[in-house]
Amino acid sequence: MQDSRHAGNIVLIRGASLWILMALLLAWCMVGINFGVTPLKLIFAGKFTRLLQAHIDFLLMSALILGFYAAKVPLPWTVRWTMVTGAFTNSSLFLLMAIFPVLDSPNVPPPLAFQIYLFASLITTSYGFGKASAIVLRSTLKRSD
Repeated sequence: MQDSRHAGNIVLIRGASLWILMALLLAWCMVGINFGVTPLKLIFAGKFTRLLQAHIDFLLMSALILGFYAAKVPLPWTVRWTMVTGAFTNSSLFLLMAIFPVLDSPNVPPPLAFQIYLFASLITTSYGFGKASAIVLRSTLKRSD
């Protein structure tokens, strides 16, 4: 039985909470890098801006998910899970570029596996947030305010 307080969207609040924690972890990693912590500089060998983009994207995706959760419009499980999964994979693209500089080279195309992951992430994220947006919009047209 679903808890009516969450409109069945409990996975959204859990996912957003996890991605906010990830953003906090990345923020502390950036602080460590700025203070010259060698192991962090070795882990994040790519551009610092990519690490910052990953941090911001985790926060942005969390904010979007929390907005949909706050709307209290029931969403199909496929939509909820693609939103949460897509929010992670989308943000992780920047994180992977921060860790593996070869993925961010303007002269060399990234490996095929990364390209497949990138497009799978974009499709997953677009489906989840696009479908959720359509469902929430449709729910506003049904109400008699």
